[in-house]
Amino acid sequence: MSWWEWVIGGTLLLAAELTVVNAQFYLVFAGGAAVVTGLIVWLMPRLPDWSHWALFALIALLSLLAFRGRTYAYFQGHAPKVSTGPAGGVLTLPSALSPGASCRAEHQGSFWTVRNDTEAPLPAGARVRIAAVQGLTLLVRPE
Repeated sequence: MSWWEWVIGGTLLLAAELTVVNAQFYLVFAGGAAVVTGLIVWLMPRLPDWSHWALFALIALLSLLAFRGRTYAYFQGHAPKVSTGPAGGVLTLPSALSPGASCRAEHQGSFWTVRNDTEAPLPAGARVRIAAVQGLTLLVRPE
C-alpha cells in the first residue's frame, strides 16, 4: 500500500471512533497506528509491502497495550455525574398522609403525586425521603 492509503485508512478509523457509540478507544489506536505507518512508508518508500502490515500490527498492538487502559480510565473518571431521577431526594409533606394515602407535593420545581410507602402515618410538614418512583408517583418514607 502507498503511504497516502495508510493515512486515509487511519483517518477513517479515527473518524469511526467518534461515530461509534461506546467504542472504548480501540479504533483510536488502530487509526493512529495506520497514520504512523503511512508516515514511515512515506519516509522510507523502499520497505517491502509485508513490512508495512507487520509495522502497523506492531504499532497498534504496542500502543493499545501501553496506553488504552490509562486513557480509558482517565476519560471515564472525568465523566459528569448523571442523576437518575428523584429517588433518594428529600421533600416536605404539605399535608398529613396515612399509610398508603397520596397527596400532591412539589419536588425540584415539578408537582408530583406522593404516596406514603410505610405502615405509619406521616404528619404534615414532615421531611420525607423518596424511596422509589412508580410511574409519576413518588413513594416516600420518613427521613
